[in-house]
Amino acid sequence: MRLTRPGAGGPRVAWVLIGVAVLLKLLYCGHVELLPEETYYWSYSRHLDIGYLDHPPMVAWLIRLGTGLFGQTSIGVRIGALLSGALASGYVYALTRNLFGAPSALGALVLMQGLPFFFMAGLLMTPDAPLTACWAAALYYLERALIAGHARAWWAVGVALGLGLLSKYTIVLLGASAALFILFEPQARRWLRHPYPYAALLLAILIFSPVLLWNAEHQWASFTFQTSRRLAEARRFSLHKLIASILVLLTPTGAVAVVPLFAPGRIAPGRIAAGPEPRVQQQQHPQRGLRLLALAAGVPLAVFALFSLLHEVKLDWTGAPWVAAMPVLGAGLSGAAGVFAAGRGRLERALRPLWLATLLILLGAYAVGYAYLTVGLPGVGYGRHPELVPVGWRALGAQVEALRRAVPGGARPPPLVVGMDRYAIASELSFYAPDVEQGLASITSAHLFGGVGLMYERWFPAEAQRGRNLLLIAWRREDLDSPQVRSSVGRLEPIEEGILRRADGTPIRAFYHRVALGYLGPPRAPP
Repeated sequence: MRLTRPGAGGPRVAWVLIGVAVLLKLLYCGHVELLPEETYYWSYSRHLDIGYLDHPPMVAWLIRLGTGLFGQTSIGVRIGALLSGALASGYVYALTRNLFGAPSALGALVLMQGLPFFFMAGLLMTPDAPLTACWAAALYYLERALIAGHARAWWAVGVALGLGLLSKYTIVLLGASAALFILFEPQARRWLRHPYPYAALLLAILIFSPVLLWNAEHQWASFTFQTSRRLAEARRFSLHKLIASILVLLTPTGAVAVVPLFAPGRIAPGRIAAGPEPRVQQQQHPQRGLRLLALAAGVPLAVFALFSLLHEVKLDWTGAPWVAAMPVLGAGLSGAAGVFAAGRGRLERALRPLWLATLLILLGAYAVGYAYLTVGLPGVGYGRHPELVPVGWRALGAQVEALRRAVPGGARPPPLVVGMDRYAIASELSFYAPDVEQGLASITSAHLFGGVGLMYERWFPAEAQRGRNLLLIAWRREDLDSPQVRSSVGRLEPIEEGILRRADGTPIRAFYHRVALGYLGPPRAPP
């Protein structure tokens, strides 16, 4: 079935798939607990600033706006992601329609709702959410400027790139892709003689200037964290992980379907009318548009592939750049007449029936995942990595508050709760504390014992906590009895075990806690 071509109910099926995906996002948004990353960025928003150690501030600003409207709730945190996903989908639809027509645009819209990366980026409030929206917007306006020749579109390019830089630094790779296109595309090279691209660059830098100011005041900490710190990590080959991440983010069907993006000659060389109405139709060169898309996806992919030869990569890195693949994947899904060169569309025809099966499987998996995270599945636990699963954090917040109140303090201030990891436990406990403001003021991370605490190191300097009584919380017993812990406190109480349960009494997982009296300061480095 051609999901987006007229006849045989194709478009109706496409809109049903889109509607189901949107409904699932709304259900997740309101009923599934926040991931540790989301509560960490929520903590950003409660310490509002123009910069942070590990990311630019856009994610914090959006969460602060969302929680201002909807309160300290999961919807308040995630509403920015939902709106960012809708914005990204709108720009991808418009970009695809300009290049390949309306049926292909509807195909791209289906994929923007169903493919794993875009489903999650439009749901989870991480920097990838606004980054993806800005990437899609910048690419749309670059097409308007470089392919359609609209000079005023450069102003929008500057705004999109500037907001993208406030979201995540990797959007500089899209700027590099555009620069390469201008240098090597004869018809685009004329822009080198015009002021618009340079004005767009200056506008982007101006919008990004708060982050530059924050870094200048903090020894360029964020830029160092994202560049030299990563380059200094131990050498590790991870190209296979990069390939695996692409298979996860796009699915195997999508990973195969993206091949035409990098295969010259697969797109028909003729002109395809674009535009929603005849009076605004413009004649576009699909080959030039394809080259722009190929660079926009290929340059970031090449950078990450080179990096993976010597360093570890993360699952989401290639996510936003795949925005550039959606028009070609949408054209393949739609079977739009005249898009693919004669005799060169066999791959797209072979994949078309697989797409429907892939999308149905994905939506079914999202529905099962929703049930797993809200009511559980019979006989299925939550694994050994609770920091990856948004289940049980609300129950942990309630239990830890009861434990904190039971710690004897005398004239001392209330005990400081310490989550014994980088940020997951501390951030989740802060968000799910019965008293949010008290949680923000009395919960921190394992940097007190020499670990990495990211922004918690700045919010709760270790030296300033000397003399405090501590309540240590961990998922593993051994984390509460390390040499660093024993050497950093005056006295330790016995380790105790707690059990997290659902409202119906079903056990979720165990956790461990221990009282530490008289914090002495961070452990000293060995001589």
